[in-house]
Amino acid sequence: MAVKKTPELIPLCHPILVDGVDVRVELGNHGGGEKEEGGENGYVDICVTVRCEGKTGVEMEALTGASVAALTVFDMCKAVDKRMVIEGVRVVRKSGGRSGDFVE
Repeated sequence: MAVKKTPELIPLCHPILVDGVDVRVELGNHGGGEKEEGGENGYVDICVTVRCEGKTGVEMEALTGASVAALTVFDMCKAVDKRMVIEGVRVVRKSGGRSGDFVE
């Protein structure tokens, strides 16, 4: 839903005809570090892939989708751990468009 709402949330983002959105969520535990009483130091890795046939990029749509997914996880888990951190929101791969391909 967040991907489709990007033009309403980000100033100067124009509506784009999105052909597809994939959201992948992976749960894991950090190795080492201090564990909280009754819990573990874990993480949620969220990857959003957005596709379109247009001549414009969909980076902002993917970043918005990943950010809102992270906020959703935060909202659902805040009663369990108020020290959660949302970090590392970035573009890791882009293909096509005028600026060409990008791989982190």
